[in-house]
Amino acid sequence: MKSSSSSSSSSSSSFFLFYSHKERCLKMGRSAPFIFSSLGLTTIFSMILLISPNPFKAMPKNDDPDDQKLLLMEPQKAEDNCDLFKGHWIPDLNRVSQYTNSSCVTIPDAKNCFRHGRADTDFLNWKWKPEKCDLPSFDPRAFLGIVRGKTLAFIGDSVARNHMESLLCLLSKEEAPKDVYKDSEDRNRIWHFPVHDFTLKIIWTKFLVVGEERMTNGSSSGVYDLYLDKIDENWTRELHTIDYVVISDAHWFFRPIYLHVGSEVVACVFCNAPNIADRGVSFALRMAFRAALKHINHCKNCKNIVTMVRTFSPSHFENGDWDTGGNCNRSSPFGQDEISLETTDWELRNMQVEEVEIAINEGGKRRRYAVLDITRAMLMRPDGHPSEHWGNKWLKGYNDCVHWCLPGPIDMWSDFLLAVIRKLV
Repeated sequence: MKSSSSSSSSSSSSFFLFYSHKERCLKMGRSAPFIFSSLGLTTIFSMILLISPNPFKAMPKNDDPDDQKLLLMEPQKAEDNCDLFKGHWIPDLNRVSQYTNSSCVTIPDAKNCFRHGRADTDFLNWKWKPEKCDLPSFDPRAFLGIVRGKTLAFIGDSVARNHMESLLCLLSKEEAPKDVYKDSEDRNRIWHFPVHDFTLKIIWTKFLVVGEERMTNGSSSGVYDLYLDKIDENWTRELHTIDYVVISDAHWFFRPIYLHVGSEVVACVFCNAPNIADRGVSFALRMAFRAALKHINHCKNCKNIVTMVRTFSPSHFENGDWDTGGNCNRSSPFGQDEISLETTDWELRNMQVEEVEIAINEGGKRRRYAVLDITRAMLMRPDGHPSEHWGNKWLKGYNDCVHWCLPGPIDMWSDFLLAVIRKLV
């Protein structure tokens, strides 16, 4: 990956001042991800990132009013001073998944690994164990009690949608929601839980900011222009209607990108262009998150919004990349000593945590922020991806080691989600 040039233009200097003097310099020496250079590769990867769930068919069931008094009880007090995100996976042979690939009717075909031939089930028999406390399992009744009358939105790409689909299955054990909206591309969806008057959304955005793909002779090029001073209105137009936001993004940044502020190109990613500094994926993602969180801080009609940043979800390709035969066929987690925190994955996680800290300092008491820090835990789960078990009709030979099987280790993200929300309410 290229470093920035020693002499910077006045426009580049203005760019850095425009965003913040607080930015920390991260180590840029690492292996660069693959670069998409042809229409064929771009089309294939884009198709991998798109998914389509099935509609609900079940009917909601009634709550017991006497149980509502218990919903807002604090979890174990040890959690108050415990880092839930630092720990390891332990065997839990008595663990029973809260749903199955047959009991949850909304599992999208591409995440229904058992339906597509995955035979092993051992990857389900593990529990996340923080070092100094226990992480309670997700309680759908407690969750729905807390979010009664509220709206929660996942904002991001198809991995954000993967998390929403997991949560949807977990909640369906308590109440089956109504599928109330799907756009023409099946990227933006809305479900409503009528008994609890709770609305769950997925709002699609590739980059958080405005991104436009360059066209070559009317065909896609795989090269994008990102405008850091223009926020993607697909998610901002609805922001004032949302109570809880889980915001994430990253995987679309691993491609050639030109970063703009106003009419100037201030940096790039994988561009190999003269007189433009290649600042790398971490820098581009940092600027996008900074712009997005700044927008949330300045949202005048977002009085009580709670914003949670979900950190980077790592992929686990082995024996090649996604387009060169790479797969992820492991059947058990890594131990703590088998992962590295000197990788791009961890660098992106650190950057996201830093940007939340900046947003907290700038937002003051007007805004509530939290981090869903899933990166360390998921670095240890190479066994949780579909690999070849994803109903690959059009992309024979390509394996999915980016998204997560349902059910699977991604369900633990909602354990984190409930624990964090409990601390914020």
